[in-house]
Amino acid sequence: MIKPLGEKVLVKPAEVKEVKKGGIIIPDTAKEKPQEGEVIAVGTGRVTEDGKVIALNVKVGNKVLFGKYSGTEVKIDNAEYLIMSQDDILGIIE
Repeated sequence: MIKPLGEKVLVKPAEVKEVKKGGIIIPDTAKEKPQEGEVIAVGTGRVTEDGKVIALNVKVGNKVLFGKYSGTEVKIDNAEYLIMSQDDILGIIE
């Protein structure tokens, strides 16, 4: 598994649900990217100029919403994940 550094977060995007409109199955290339997922791993936090570490607001297991084009896609053991800054996360789903 990957351990994110600093204020980075590893997120497993929610599964893309197959969308049918009028009986037509939309191909994978036309499906919307999911904008929610589960936090799998978090970095140590943001380091301030004076060396203090500020903990992240998200933790492993949180369900989160993120921007449509947020993060960098990575593939680990045939599973797709996103590595993103905590700032790319819009909110926690409760």
